[in-house]
Amino acid sequence: MNHLTEAYVDSLAQNSSAIKNGKDLVKKNSFPLLCQSDDGTIIFGECKGSGKEPYRCSIDWQQEGNPVFRCTCPSRQFPCKHNLGLMYAFTSGKTFLHAPIPPDILDKREKAEKREEKKKAVDPEAPTAKRKTNKSALLKKIAAQLEGISIAEKLILQLVSSGLGSLDKKALQTADEQTKQLGNYYIPGIQSALKDLTLQFRVEENREAVYAVVIEQLTTLQSLIKKSREYLNGRLENPDLPIDAESTLEEWIGHAWQMAELREQGRVRAEAQLLQLAFRSYTDQARGEFIDEGYWSDLENGQIHLTRTYRPFRAAKHIREEDSIFQVVQIKELAQYPGELNRRVRWEEATFRTSVSQDFNKIYASAQSSFPEVIKQVKNVIKNPLSDKHPVMLLRFTEIRKTDADSYVLLDEQGKQLPLADIQYLNETTTNLLPMLNKALLTNQAILVMFEQNWKFNRLEAQPLSIVTANEVVRLLY
Repeated sequence: MNHLTEAYVDSLAQNSSAIKNGKDLVKKNSFPLLCQSDDGTIIFGECKGSGKEPYRCSIDWQQEGNPVFRCTCPSRQFPCKHNLGLMYAFTSGKTFLHAPIPPDILDKREKAEKREEKKKAVDPEAPTAKRKTNKSALLKKIAAQLEGISIAEKLILQLVSSGLGSLDKKALQTADEQTKQLGNYYIPGIQSALKDLTLQFRVEENREAVYAVVIEQLTTLQSLIKKSREYLNGRLENPDLPIDAESTLEEWIGHAWQMAELREQGRVRAEAQLLQLAFRSYTDQARGEFIDEGYWSDLENGQIHLTRTYRPFRAAKHIREEDSIFQVVQIKELAQYPGELNRRVRWEEATFRTSVSQDFNKIYASAQSSFPEVIKQVKNVIKNPLSDKHPVMLLRFTEIRKTDADSYVLLDEQGKQLPLADIQYLNETTTNLLPMLNKALLTNQAILVMFEQNWKFNRLEAQPLSIVTANEVVRLLY
């Protein structure tokens, strides 16, 4: 049970309310019975509920990194507040009696083991079998997608022809209604991009202030429609062509990659260790979702990965809300989405350990030290219309220097400068925190930054997210 810490339990909870409810149960002494097995693989107990009988709850770690939560309560939340309370009771030092594992749990374990044995008995050495494609259904879907793309193209042409500066509420309402109809054509990504375009004119009173953003969005949409049509026409002519698993085009169109698909495409690797460097949650009105986003350093190769959890407004309470994680995550199987600089990753099973100096040294050693090379690399990424316009990189710097009352620059070992600024995309300030830091953190460290092209001044700017030292990560965005 050494891995069971309060931070780990927090990471399992669906949201902050669940954390509070679980901790409140411990404060109210709602657990008349607390037990643990002799082998340390399970904790179980009873929790007072609203009925006569207490709820029986347990957390089973027979499979390390993949805990099984069981509770007799009617909650549809996993883990429920009773499971969370049981774990918080353990981390807070409550006394857990050693007791035999209950027979009903042993029976469930046995059934689970038999299911696993049946899976392995087919052919333990065989790779994951690829699912058969229903060609008829695929061709119908592609035809619908192409029809939707034509509708989206006409809608964009109407908006541009009528003049972006003359769009009134009625025109925007008509555009929204037409965009909503695209939901029937299996192109949710293109639909969201169009929603985001019209939203720019709804939230900003000064039209001229959003023109640079809108022009960039139109460029992206034009490229997306052109490449999507070419790609889908190719698959329509030859349905045996494989799905594009190298670029982000499928995701732009709206494909939601499943873990099984990523395995089929060979986009997984065993045994990975990641340390989170920055985290944020924000609202995407165009998608109608809350988004939890984390940036992680891969301790094996130094790459900066991205995790992203989407929580639709209507189902947000049923989906676990992600949070900052300060421990090293030890992952059994890491899956990588198609992408470029900051590839999105996901996993199903993981354990946690406390970070040590060796981890921070690895991260520092992976930081890039030549700003001209970094700028060249970033510009090569963002010039592609369908690439990430806000890549994140870890840089080694010799000094963070203040240039005037509100401006800072980053200096590399050759004295080359990189402007630091709060970028529009993040909509959160961090540069104002720099003067509050210990002066030692402003020289000869590594810094995680997010880039953005500032069209007003025609320069590339970077916003600081975290500073990495030999002993810690100092987060400015978490």
